[in-house]
Amino acid sequence: MVVLVALVVLAVASVVGALVRVGRREAGAERDRLAEEARVRALRSMEGIWLLDGRGFEEYVAELCRRDGCTEVRVAGGAGDLGADVTGRLPDGRKLVIQCKRYAKHRTVGSPDLQRFNGTARDEHGADVPLFVASCKFTRQAREFAARRALVLFDVDLLGFWNSGTMLVTLLDLDIGRSGTNRKLRPDR
Repeated sequence: MVVLVALVVLAVASVVGALVRVGRREAGAERDRLAEEARVRALRSMEGIWLLDGRGFEEYVAELCRRDGCTEVRVAGGAGDLGADVTGRLPDGRKLVIQCKRYAKHRTVGSPDLQRFNGTARDEHGADVPLFVASCKFTRQAREFAARRALVLFDVDLLGFWNSGTMLVTLLDLDIGRSGTNRKLRPDR
């Protein structure tokens, strides 16, 4: 009888131990899932994007491209990138070359930045779609230059839509001549 009770106690302890281990694994997986969800939510806010450094911004733009079905996406930013921070292929096969500028929200991107990008996007990188993504506004002169050269601009407003889930190919069809304004946002500091 004592042996039988000992076996039952051992069996119950084994089952309880297994359940505790499974519960801990599930709790750990849930913690990881919630942490990843919080990271994505933070990045989905523009405040989260402004907190990224330049390389982090490039990585995030690449992540958005992948989310929207782009293939062969790679981050090439850094010294000697010749204006191609992110490259890849759109779902329809066209080559996408992206220049990223993560500036403070009160700054603007001017025409000289676009002129440099225009000089390399197609000739050096073979872009079918040259896209300039900025976390701020473009000046009027920059937007006019981009319209003449068929450069696609994503200012802070379009980036916000892209960041919130609007598909890249939908945003590419917007008229860049109407994308944003050259009005500087007031700095928080």
